Amino acid sequence: MLRFVLMTALSLTIVDGVAAQSAEPRPAEADAEAAPVTTYARVASVKEEADGKLYVRLKLLPRAKIPFTVQRFRVRDRTLLAGIAEGSWVRFTAKHIDGENTLTSIRATAECKRFQKCG
Repeated sequence: MLRFVLMTALSLTIVDGVAAQSAEPRPAEADAEAAPVTTYARVASVKEEADGKLYVRLKLLPRAKIPFTVQRFRVRDRTLLAGIAEGSWVRFTAKHIDGENTLTSIRATAECKRFQKCG
């Protein structure tokens, strides 16, 4: 009986150790998570706040049955929005910087229709 208990405890320890090892991020996986993700959206509005900060509201393309959503992004480099008018379809990348969603790149693109591949 003691042998059975010891074998069970040893088995659980090994399984727990393997699970802990697989939960740690590997360097290749960490690099993949850091890669920017391009998102499609339509420019809803551009607004400059009283403190001089520039923001753009983007209507993101929905996935499956999720409705459209509008998110606000800070624009640190005003030249990013050069030639992009309200209502334009865009591809963009953003990062969370200083507690705000901040645009890192944006460019105009062809209209992206719901449930169709964007390109």
